[in-house]
Amino acid sequence: MERTIYKDLLYWKNRPDRKPLILLGARQVGKTYILQKFGRREFENVVYVNCQRNSICERLFRDLDVQRIVTELERHFDTDIVAGNTLLIFDEVQEVKNAITSLKYFCEELNSLHVAVAGSLLGIQLREEESFPVGKVHTINMYPMTFNEYLTACGRHRLLEVVEKRDWESMKLHNEQLTELLRQYFFVGGMPEAVLKYIETGNVREVREVQREILETYSHDMAKHSKSQIQRIHQVWQSIPAQLARENKKFFYGSLRKGARAKDFELALQWLVDAGLVYRVERCNKPVHPLKFYADNSAFKLYMLDCGLLACMSEANPNMLLLDHNAFVEFKGAFAENFVLQHLKTISNSSVFYYSKDNSTMEIDFLFQTEERIVPIEVKAEENVRSRSLYLFVNEDFKEQNFMGLRFSLKPYLQQSWMENVPLYAVESVIKK
Repeated sequence: MERTIYKDLLYWKNRPDRKPLILLGARQVGKTYILQKFGRREFENVVYVNCQRNSICERLFRDLDVQRIVTELERHFDTDIVAGNTLLIFDEVQEVKNAITSLKYFCEELNSLHVAVAGSLLGIQLREEESFPVGKVHTINMYPMTFNEYLTACGRHRLLEVVEKRDWESMKLHNEQLTELLRQYFFVGGMPEAVLKYIETGNVREVREVQREILETYSHDMAKHSKSQIQRIHQVWQSIPAQLARENKKFFYGSLRKGARAKDFELALQWLVDAGLVYRVERCNKPVHPLKFYADNSAFKLYMLDCGLLACMSEANPNMLLLDHNAFVEFKGAFAENFVLQHLKTISNSSVFYYSKDNSTMEIDFLFQTEERIVPIEVKAEENVRSRSLYLFVNEDFKEQNFMGLRFSLKPYLQQSWMENVPLYAVESVIKK
């Protein structure tokens, strides 16, 4: 399957100041697949080393002599590792001591060789016994497949062209098809294995089985990396569907257990964030660049990395999501907000917060900050929309800042003096603009 991250890999390959690459992301988002595909297409030779399964790795990094490491790999795989012609891939790099540290010396002593590593996001960060090679590596973040990538995987290239060009008139003509595909994505999500299973079989039970297996893998990681916090991590993780289904989606510790406080669960919550399994969106008290200066870390919302996994954890009826026209509304917009947020997270050099007003029900779902500006965003999971909070935010409370509001809903495109309404299925194309 084609992934847009491929362009980033090409850019890395051709950089004159290239350093070893670390591909970061949660498990099962397709890191190994894309690196191997990239290697086959762009290099004469690929040497792939799985640090978890290859016995040579136990002694390969016994010291940090990178010339020796390359020689040992040439002998093991009976191949020549030639700078410029070979892509050397270390997978599951978190499983072997010194593997991450060695990247510093690949950078300093053998920077002509293309070296890329992949592994568990959390595992890489938790290698406390060795130093991370700060300044000696390039990093690229990888996420689940976006809706646009899903259209590509489904072979809907012409519809994708309409969406990417933001051809609003054509979208009106094809609105029913695009909404149907969006409904599919809410159920299937963007985990590559689930997407492939749905394309190959169309069997919702088999897709759910794949999603359950992915969730079990995450549970295994929780037990493996954080034995002292495992119970609390599970409590936070399992509570997310119910938290998002509430009208006010602000995370509420009391829903975990009676009398629960932030200090009881802060380590567990941070573990999930560091693992890339959840996104924490903090409240912002003032919509002024940079938003981090005005963040309120005591108030936040939690979203999952993938709306398909959210559907699986919620045990949402597949037929309701795939066939019921009211499915977008039934879950109080939880899937729609999660869908929008996971697409916002794919944009580099950006950050996401939400805004709420003290002593008022007025709330802006997301404040999206790029290098150039701040965009207030409202998400509606239905066609009958009212945007009172967004209207007040743009036209009264912060009128002097000349914000242009952005609303994602199931309504066709509409531009007003203070707000653009964009169909939900065009979220990626619009935010990349």
